[in-house]
Amino acid sequence: MLTILIPFKNEKDNLYHTIKKIRSKIHDIENEIILINDYSSDNSLNEVLKISRCEPNIILLNNKKKGLGGAIQLGIKKSRGDYVTIMMADASDDIKDLRKYFKKIYNENLDAVFGTRFSKYSKVTNYPKKKLILNRLFNNTVKLFFLNNYNDFTNAFKIYKKDTLKKLLPINSKSFDVFLELPLKIIVNDYNYKIISINWLGRSIGKSKFVINELMFGYFFIFIKLWIQYIKKKIKYIYTFNKY
Repeated sequence: MLTILIPFKNEKDNLYHTIKKIRSKIHDIENEIILINDYSSDNSLNEVLKISRCEPNIILLNNKKKGLGGAIQLGIKKSRGDYVTIMMADASDDIKDLRKYFKKIYNENLDAVFGTRFSKYSKVTNYPKKKLILNRLFNNTVKLFFLNNYNDFTNAFKIYKKDTLKKLLPINSKSFDVFLELPLKIIVNDYNYKIISINWLGRSIGKSKFVINELMFGYFFIFIKLWIQYIKKKIKYIYTFNKY
């Protein structure tokens, strides 16, 4: 079974459209959708209740630890699928890529599949220019420090094997930095993953919750913490190799 985690906060105008879109594209894959309400103050909860009456395997959870990190950790713990993907409620992710993800991780027995929106095969629309510049600067810095060929660490939309994902808990991030924490933990712990090209369609309804100035400290903290772990492992490996 595939579990699709959708954390949401004040997304009443997007939820129905997003869920219908997902279900129409993966109707042949056994799945459950877990919607995690992160302290919404609009009518999102009523919208989810209406959707759950006519859609099977829709699970609604209320976040107990405010923020995306807490919402995703709760969703992971409650998931029943063998594979878990995280998608945004704003329908910015291309559902066709979800099929690619599932086929790749299932057929190749991987721990994770990371999508990149920044390859020559990707299509990206409606990406704010300032956010794009900062995204490329930060992701390429992470790529350099971790000596890795991935270039889209901060992208939310990835897929993981459930058993592997549980080993990455607890989640330390409070906000969008969770999307940096999870792939870096996969890399630092030498889990098996592949990278594929994906598309990004952009939000068409509502306003993004991502506020750059408020989130930089969280990203920096996670980056430094996991980079130290990465360096320690490399030093230990070199020491052990030279010893023998």
